[in-house]
Amino acid sequence: MKPDAGKAALETPPAAGSAAVVLLSGGLDSATAAAWAIRAGYRLAALSLDYGQRHRCELESAREVAAALGITDHVILPVDLAAFGGSALVDRAVTVPKGRSKQAIGEGIPITYVPARNTVFLALAMAMAETRNADALVIGVNAIDYSGYPDCRPEFITAFAQMAKVATKAGVEGRPLEILAPLATLTKTEIIRLGLELGLDYGLTTSCYDPDASGRPCGACDSCLLRAAGFAAAGAHDPRLARFT
Repeated sequence: MKPDAGKAALETPPAAGSAAVVLLSGGLDSATAAAWAIRAGYRLAALSLDYGQRHRCELESAREVAAALGITDHVILPVDLAAFGGSALVDRAVTVPKGRSKQAIGEGIPITYVPARNTVFLALAMAMAETRNADALVIGVNAIDYSGYPDCRPEFITAFAQMAKVATKAGVEGRPLEILAPLATLTKTEIIRLGLELGLDYGLTTSCYDPDASGRPCGACDSCLLRAAGFAAAGAHDPRLARFT
């Protein structure tokens, strides 16, 4: 599947026994991408990154999502991006923007962008994929209802796929990894509808950039606002909120 195909469907189903590594953050998008890959026929392993993020509850969400989807090969890898700083998601001295309009969210690159995060994460997933003899990487990036991060765009996925062909043993031997980004050009509403169709329990996922110690979402950061708008447009209640009422 081309990462910019715009539909969460494979042009050609994977061969029987095909394996993939999914980047599983514990968020709504990565969980949906994982459920999609399972339906498509992939045997999944999952990689989650403990990168010094302020919203640590996402790692527990990643564990819960992996367990719910039956993913037993789940690696949580420490990579301290907080040592570099440069983002509100890894530096508690930097304030997470809140209460922004949809127009403001879609303009520019906000302080919640973690420099080169998806490049680093995909590179680590690529290394894991080689050790698992995997055929593909799955990532839940989205470039429609999102915060403007450059490493969530289809152009980035296409460029990374080209790099992977020359950067790995599998690639130079003629077995390049596919980089699957099934949600890249879906709206948040379309992503949520897809997940509900797949039977995904969104109550297990977390999206908030600044939750409290219990994991309760703030309801005002960009990610909370995009999530709330997506559920509202899909005509569905967000089961994550029910965990804190």
